[in-house]
Amino acid sequence: MERSSYNRGGNNNGGRTNGGRGPWAPQDGGRGDNGGRGNGNGNGGRSRSYQQQYGDQRQEQYQENYGGGRGRGRGRESGGIGSGRGRGQQNYWTPANANPRQNADRVPERFDGGREVVARSRGASGQQVGHPSVAHTQTLIQNRSGLPVQVQEVPHLEAQFASSLTVTERSRDDVANAFVPIKRPDRGTLGWKSINLLVNHFRVNFVPSNSILRYDVDIKQESDQDASSSRTVKKSIPKSSLRLIQEKLCADNPGQFPLLHMGYDGEKNIFSAISLQPGTYSVQVGGRSYSCTIKYGGELHLSKLPREVLQALDVVMKASLFREKVSVGRGMYPREYRPQDDLRGGVAAYRGFQQSLKLTSNGLVMCTDYSVVPFRKRMPVLDFLIEHIWEIKSADDIFRVRNKVMAALKGLKVGVTHRRTNQKYTVSGLSEKATKDISFELEDPEGKKEPEVTMLTEYFRNKWGKEIKHKGIPCLNLGNGKRPNYVPIEFCILAEDRRFPKEQLGKDAARKLKDLSLLPPEHRKSEICNMVHNEYATGSRGAEVIRNFEVAVDMNMTEVNGRVMEPPKLKLGGSNGKLNIVTVDKQKCQYNLMNGRTLVAGKAVERWALIDFSGGQLNLNVFIPKLMARCTSIGVKMEEPTYVYPTNMRELSDYDTVRELLKWIVLECGKRNKGRLQLVFCVMAEIHDGYKYLKYVSETEIGVMTQCCLSQNACKANDQFLANVGMKINAKLGGSNMELVERFPLFSKEDHFMFIGADVNHPAASNTLAPSVAAVVGSVNWPAANRYAARVSPQTHRKEEIVNFGSLCLELINSYAKVNGVKPNKIVVFRDGVSDDQFEMVLNKEMVDMKKTIYTEHYRPYVTFVVAQKRHTTRLFLNNGDSGNVPPGTTVDRDIVHPSNFDFYLCSHYGGIGTSKPTHYTVIWDENGFKSNEIQQLSYHLCFIFARCTKPVSLVTPVYYADLVAYRGRLFQEVLMENEASGSRSSGSSSSSGFPSFDQSFYNLCQDLKDSMFFI
Repeated sequence: MERSSYNRGGNNNGGRTNGGRGPWAPQDGGRGDNGGRGNGNGNGGRSRSYQQQYGDQRQEQYQENYGGGRGRGRGRESGGIGSGRGRGQQNYWTPANANPRQNADRVPERFDGGREVVARSRGASGQQVGHPSVAHTQTLIQNRSGLPVQVQEVPHLEAQFASSLTVTERSRDDVANAFVPIKRPDRGTLGWKSINLLVNHFRVNFVPSNSILRYDVDIKQESDQDASSSRTVKKSIPKSSLRLIQEKLCADNPGQFPLLHMGYDGEKNIFSAISLQPGTYSVQVGGRSYSCTIKYGGELHLSKLPREVLQALDVVMKASLFREKVSVGRGMYPREYRPQDDLRGGVAAYRGFQQSLKLTSNGLVMCTDYSVVPFRKRMPVLDFLIEHIWEIKSADDIFRVRNKVMAALKGLKVGVTHRRTNQKYTVSGLSEKATKDISFELEDPEGKKEPEVTMLTEYFRNKWGKEIKHKGIPCLNLGNGKRPNYVPIEFCILAEDRRFPKEQLGKDAARKLKDLSLLPPEHRKSEICNMVHNEYATGSRGAEVIRNFEVAVDMNMTEVNGRVMEPPKLKLGGSNGKLNIVTVDKQKCQYNLMNGRTLVAGKAVERWALIDFSGGQLNLNVFIPKLMARCTSIGVKMEEPTYVYPTNMRELSDYDTVRELLKWIVLECGKRNKGRLQLVFCVMAEIHDGYKYLKYVSETEIGVMTQCCLSQNACKANDQFLANVGMKINAKLGGSNMELVERFPLFSKEDHFMFIGADVNHPAASNTLAPSVAAVVGSVNWPAANRYAARVSPQTHRKEEIVNFGSLCLELINSYAKVNGVKPNKIVVFRDGVSDDQFEMVLNKEMVDMKKTIYTEHYRPYVTFVVAQKRHTTRLFLNNGDSGNVPPGTTVDRDIVHPSNFDFYLCSHYGGIGTSKPTHYTVIWDENGFKSNEIQQLSYHLCFIFARCTKPVSLVTPVYYADLVAYRGRLFQEVLMENEASGSRSSGSSSSSGFPSFDQSFYNLCQDLKDSMFFI
């Protein structure tokens, strides 16, 4: 094909102008990252006791002498169950001291095309069974090192396999028999060097024999009509107002309610160091009357620290902070910003901290981390508008840009300056008339006179002694539609506790905020220590409060020893056809695709098209040959494009235009090539909403891969950029980019293992209608485990539990079986996005649903569940005089971890910017028998096979992929919501909610892409 043929394809087509919402990066998603049963010899399981706790149930001790129950006890009595010989044929040799769960039956199952596959499952016909009504028990088995391993056992009814329906039907909502996270089996020792660290955990000292008194507080607004009758008004009171009322209660009754001896949670609980006087008290705040009813609620003993006591202590620790700072989530921020942190446009960056109490192996600690958020500055509304809207040079310009003023102010909280009050009002709109023309009916408060019409300017002059300066502009409406409350803009001031959305910041402001957030480790450590000292050092207000509870905070960070694990050796291809074994450097753990290195298995790109949306910015005659040459050099042979279509961004303006364009491109390519189009390469001039239209149409309707990039990067076309593009293309088309040289830890040659990642993407807090989007991914190739299939599912708004987790996993297991001819006999599930108090939900809802769905008479794989958490505040700092970040592979599983849970911190990536944040992993269920070294090494190694990086990422690859897929599902949902609003696409079969965005069929990929890595 001659080079001139790149420019054929017709004239630039039009299309509607872009009306899209916020930016979506056309980079294909994602974020960057810098005992058991006897073995026939009569030695049975070990007896042991364990504690079981779920919800508010009391802890109870259970004793089982036959190996049942949870936990990892060390009882010495023998007398366990002698196992009989398993049914069926063993499909591989098992050593005498091996894990009995590795003994698997081989049974044939049929899949598509009638191909026989092998399903491995446990079958032990000699298993002792409890009461027939018990659906399942738990037992300990021994792993290959003889350590007890917690697993779930399913009894056989009448010496047969139990039905898959009986596997978990008892436990899904059975609190008394609920599963709880497993205990730590041992401590890790793996590492090529040890490392001294400081951690932002500050020890909290208290007297265990002390207690905190809890009081219930009920605050209600009293009726204005008859104060003597004490009638209350059923109306919700804002949390900020509740705190003001509580403080006024203490100010009015200092002897009965000493402020520095109390902590208030802002809702219904007061925690006190001394006895308070119960009763009902009347409080006047902002010209309104409130009744405060105080009742004794109980005594919280500090000898034990369950969740309720930790919450009480947390409130006490923050008692003075709530009064002096602005609270946003777990963060505390000052009411004034530093002059150098002004972001302009009426917004400033406020430097504060996030703080929480944690129970660790080292005792109770306060975890404090530096945090920066943008707030609207506390400033007059007029000044804010002049800063925020460039068209406004003076107050007289407000009417001219009325719509922009409405958009900037509606929903904001403001205070007023014409009278003394702390009350905050919500802006509901602007008046239609200018201030000088507004009149209203003024009622006689005593009801003796008829209401009379009064001009607003006259009212403010007579009532408040205020002369309005700007009479020719509208007023703010601080009331509602039925009862407007017009206040001149000049008397309104923005409240300081209104967070500004980051996505609405301008480019310069966003860059400055990012620089303030990504402090180098030494600067961050200094900020944290200064904040803790200012709030809790002797003489501070915070120290004065907690001293009354006999609580104190150590001013020094926690010292801890960590380990640095060896990076794995990687397998790459070579230009000579031979494999390349790569040993990465230990400092950054990075490698490159230079000097003849290629991807392990490249997929040829024989039929592809290019759409240039840059409007002529890109020189196609230069870019296309460079792209082809670089892809070929890394093992992805790329032919000449079948079709090249130059156009502009207008053709990305709406869903219908994009759909017609892609259909036409596929049709044109079909005329020139007999085979199916593999890829459409899209060059975009800017970040644009059209990205989500491209992805939705190509992946759910047409069934062709797309690869997007920005024209500014394409114009430079440097080798690193083109190599990264080539890696993404190869992964999407089914190639293999890199593999580990050695097997993953724990698994033997005979084990067919599978990794699953799961995450849920929730809509923004302001969106109360859109569904949450669940994503589950699973490895489908073995033993490399670097190719993944994905499933997306919409579910109830902001619901964290993946409601159909089992069916999604079953689909992925079947996809695995089609590729490998066998189902996995060992599965490791990495769950993202859940907090500590949701571990039981994962175990008793998602895991139970998974087993209930995938278990059959002859198939019961061994399952391990690991929770991966990035939304925590623990930071690791070097304690050796170095100012950089901790190196990749840094692992900590002592002192700062949970007292008993099987958890650890792993910093797997190199942090070149800011301060690295480790990922917190917790093994909550384990049937595979992982020891600490094995699960830590497995997690680290899984960070090296992320398909679009030549370095380890900060999160295990299955979770990272699930995050990308969930984000893609969110894009799909936004397209569906837009189409629903515009009526551009028929909703087809209606879902139970009545909205297409809740209908699973709209999220299903085309059959050709269903098991591909479309999300890379």
